[in-house]
Amino acid sequence: MRFGYLETMTNPLFMKPLAIAAEEAGYDAFAVPDSICYPEHAETQYPYLADGMREFIEDKPFVECLTLVSHLAAVTGRIRFTTDVMKLPLRHPVLMAKQLTSTATLAEGRVNFGVGLSPWREDYEAVDVPWERRGKRFDEAIEIIRGLSSGSYFSYDGEIYQVPSLKLCPVPEQPIPWLIGGHSEPALRRAARIGDGWIHAGGDADDLATLLSRLNELRGEFGRQNEPFQIHVISLDAYTPDGIKRLEDLGVTDVLVGFRNSYTREQDPETLEEKIAKLRGYAEYVIAKS
Repeated sequence: MRFGYLETMTNPLFMKPLAIAAEEAGYDAFAVPDSICYPEHAETQYPYLADGMREFIEDKPFVECLTLVSHLAAVTGRIRFTTDVMKLPLRHPVLMAKQLTSTATLAEGRVNFGVGLSPWREDYEAVDVPWERRGKRFDEAIEIIRGLSSGSYFSYDGEIYQVPSLKLCPVPEQPIPWLIGGHSEPALRRAARIGDGWIHAGGDADDLATLLSRLNELRGEFGRQNEPFQIHVISLDAYTPDGIKRLEDLGVTDVLVGFRNSYTREQDPETLEEKIAKLRGYAEYVIAKS
């Protein structure tokens, strides 16, 4: 099992010392969430909370994902950084490819690219991208970014995007792992078909078991059941050694852990010292014993 530390919507100046502390404590990864903006008026609901409300994000700090990864990679040497998850269809794939390959190069390959569809129509409106056919836009963007990440000339003639033959420099030496996020059937199918792994958005244990079962079925349908595949989850089972064993038995390869409820409207009250103490305590009582 690999262990990722997840902190979000907190003082941005905490991130650098937290990344250093997580690396020193033995964590394998540091998760970086994505949010572009908060609309004053919105009707779309958040699918991963029972009440569907998104007010918990208002006035909460989100540093742009790859900016933060570059910042943290410069002060660490081993820990990986996982975007959790980048709302890919909101970005043009050629520019996204340039940002990603530059960041991964500077981070010496220590990037897991977690991607998904934003659940909010308002995000698309904010950047003048159509909400319709977002799944097709997502699929084409993945193909383009992967093609351009090779460092060779690449062109693309799709239904959404057309890219003339071009290449990027620099690109990382090793391919960047793609983790596909989402709990819907199309998301699971996309992960099984073209992902290097799947990234979970949280939920109860029964739901997780059902999602993983379906994911394994789909990997079999696409003939990929014997290929390496990462499964990153958020689960209450991740907080004890026995729970870690249960997750391993389900096929989970990576857990993401945080130590407070970030879905509240209040600002984060914890000090940096409290956060570091909690991540070190988890490393001592769970990572070291798993």
